[in-house]
Amino acid sequence: MGPHPAVAAIRLAVRRVLHDVLTDLTDHPRTPTRGTPRTPDGASPLVLVACSGGADSMALASALAFEAPKLGIRAGGITVDHGLQAGSDLRAAEVVTRMTALRLDPVESVAVRVGRDGGPEAAARDARYSALDEAADRLGAAAVLLGHTRDDQAETVLLGLARGSGIRSLSGMAEVSGGPGRTKRYRRPFLQIDRQTARKACMVQSLPVWDDPHNIDPAYTRSRLRHEGLPALEKALGKGVVEALARTAQLSRDDADALDAWAADAEAGVRDDDGRLECAKLYALPPAVRRRVLRRAVVAAGSPSGSLFARHIEEVDRLITGWRGQGAINLPGRVEAQRQGGRLVIRQG
Repeated sequence: MGPHPAVAAIRLAVRRVLHDVLTDLTDHPRTPTRGTPRTPDGASPLVLVACSGGADSMALASALAFEAPKLGIRAGGITVDHGLQAGSDLRAAEVVTRMTALRLDPVESVAVRVGRDGGPEAAARDARYSALDEAADRLGAAAVLLGHTRDDQAETVLLGLARGSGIRSLSGMAEVSGGPGRTKRYRRPFLQIDRQTARKACMVQSLPVWDDPHNIDPAYTRSRLRHEGLPALEKALGKGVVEALARTAQLSRDDADALDAWAADAEAGVRDDDGRLECAKLYALPPAVRRRVLRRAVVAAGSPSGSLFARHIEEVDRLITGWRGQGAINLPGRVEAQRQGGRLVIRQG
């Protein structure tokens, strides 16, 4: 008898991602089965799972532990102690014990200090990814697996919609995303798997899980959305809202990727010989492309992409489309944009 359907589903998702990792590591991307690639010191590639101890990440950890050895991949785990709750260090130590019991190696707990920039959720996320990046660099990991599910994706799309952040925000989380210098560090195998399947997989494997009280705390926006917003939408619109939002994310991502590529190609054509942006040429671009060119320029000038919102770019865009002699626009990261002699000057103050 084969594994329970929930277990089979998560293992298949992880197996596909591990094959992708091997494909990306080999010099022959279409023939990844010629042998497991090796690191410069001759070791097998290492893949880490970011595990909080919750059902999603424990299901992911168990699937990684099962599938990785069959492909010649070393499997390890990292848990991040955010220090936001009493006894968080003990909880992190317990997660380390659980991952070790799954025969993951290496396994580490990394303590972080959460700041305040962007609100508690954003600050915790920034601290977490910084810790994961550091651990992945130090351990030489080829990839880090994250346990975000289809439900998480739906919540992310709704949050983007509520913030009016544009099509890129509606595209949600990517199946593959980067860290510093690594375009494909983070992998999300479960974006097509619902949260209930991951929990079921833990239950049938008798895997202990920890339910973070922050996930039900109404002080957090995502918690309110999860327990109040989405259920209300499903009551009003019927079942299938989560699946529809996940499809919206993928369609939006495809569109956003195409527009980003268009903007990258268009950028060279709207600069003068000195590399300055020409307002008349910018004005001739379709608005969606022009705003992407402006965003690229603002980020290149030193504005943090995570702090740069649609309203900032709209203000800069008005220097092109609604020029009335207005002064410089102040942007995150001490960057300012102003129009001078038919050119758009964007620089850090």
